[in-house]
Amino acid sequence: MADNDSVLAAATQWKGAPMALATVVSTWGSAPRPRGSHMLVHADGRFEGSVSGGCVESDILATAAEVIAGAPFALKEYGVADDAAWEVGLPCGGQIAVMVQPVGAEGFDPELFDRIAEARDAGDALAVSTDLDTGQSSLRTLEGAAFVNRYDPPRRLLIVGAVQIAQALAGLARELGIAATVIDPRARFLTAERFPGVTLDDRWPDEAIEALGPGPSTAVVTLSHDTKIDDPALIAALARPTCYVGALGSRRSHAARRERLAAAGVAAADLDRIEGPVGLDIGAIGPAEIALSIAAAMVAAFNDRR
Repeated sequence: MADNDSVLAAATQWKGAPMALATVVSTWGSAPRPRGSHMLVHADGRFEGSVSGGCVESDILATAAEVIAGAPFALKEYGVADDAAWEVGLPCGGQIAVMVQPVGAEGFDPELFDRIAEARDAGDALAVSTDLDTGQSSLRTLEGAAFVNRYDPPRRLLIVGAVQIAQALAGLARELGIAATVIDPRARFLTAERFPGVTLDDRWPDEAIEALGPGPSTAVVTLSHDTKIDDPALIAALARPTCYVGALGSRRSHAARRERLAAAGVAAADLDRIEGPVGLDIGAIGPAEIALSIAAAMVAAFNDRR
């Protein structure tokens, strides 16, 4: 899944200005950016996002300027064929095709950005189809040579337990572009001083998670080590199509946890969804390394690599 959050935010900020939208429509080999990645170019030369991590951006900027000036949409292919590829190409050895459209009625209608934002705010995914012969984008299902880009809801992380690991994990989530919420009914733990700039929720975890409605773009991690807090949170998270559910603790404590949750009526298939002990086994020592292992496991789940 392409990460286009910054591009969608820029589209809102630059609304009304002449712009062009570049999109990776196909990849092969070690392409640096996934299919669906965007780069939005403003008429004044500003841009947001990336289609190659820097390899072909200069050429895309030049093409975008032409499109903004009235040239038709362009479909460009980049790869490595000769020494010139080091100037405009992919020295990593991959190949990509990039479409450059005007942002407007004859290309990517600005209203599509609004529809995408509305769907994401509602926690829904939205698909936009583009005719590769005309460069016209639409919410309709198109026949023929069409590229379909899916915009998923923003990634979220619900952290249960305002402990030291949670402080490090919330910081990592912010750097990864994942919106973190720390949930803990214990007022002494849940303070703005301990979690600056993080959304805090002092409801009981089952109530908070049910209200926040985790889905395929949400991870839930329990860290409190208090069964009165963690167990209800896990039950609530497993009742939803939550992407990743992890629980801190040893293998022995996780076996006991499974017994408690089974006695509470959680099905065996749902119990198997819990990663316990939480995180990738990297030999983590200390809160920061444990948080790193959890963040890595969460990203792997988001990217469907586990």
